[in-house]
Amino acid sequence: MTSLYFKYAAMNSGKSTQLLQAHYNYIERGMHPVALTARLDDRYGEGKITARIGIDLPAHTFGRETDIFEFIREQGKKNQVAALLIDEAQFLSEEQVFQCARVVDELNVPVLAYGLKTDFLGKLFTGSEALLRLADNIEEIKAICWCGRKATHTARISDGEVVRAGAQVAIGGNDMYTSLCRKHFVSGELGVQAKKAGRAA
Repeated sequence: MTSLYFKYAAMNSGKSTQLLQAHYNYIERGMHPVALTARLDDRYGEGKITARIGIDLPAHTFGRETDIFEFIREQGKKNQVAALLIDEAQFLSEEQVFQCARVVDELNVPVLAYGLKTDFLGKLFTGSEALLRLADNIEEIKAICWCGRKATHTARISDGEVVRAGAQVAIGGNDMYTSLCRKHFVSGELGVQAKKAGRAA
């Protein structure tokens, strides 16, 4: 049955790796998946989904103005779309999440959305909140805190300290963010690697 999936986790959990594997699985079966990522995340170049293990994939991009339903309908005129795979899904607007639901319900195309659930303050992103309400299937991808516990939060770091204020969106990698369990997210205690990365930034 065609569904809207939301797969979420803290940073460095392998979300993009899972997306790339799913994309490959469709291609291997002779099907045509469409990959989509947020235009504002250009750490590795615009229109590229990159996993930390060293593989990447060219992708279409979405901005605030993108109508995802119309985009997939147009893509379907060229090739039958087997699935829509979205990276950085936390950056979707609420309206775009509803458009994803229409892709599933009206175009019969499964949508697999991968992203963060919460920001560096522990607050839900707009896209993630809407996906948690609308998705047919919700899956947490496990990440690990420096202490060995399950990481549930993404902390922003600077000068070896956890940042507690600032704009919700600031694009960065391991030099700016680390994944923490709830205990260490609240206390602000960082592992040695995160402290070094934060000081080097």
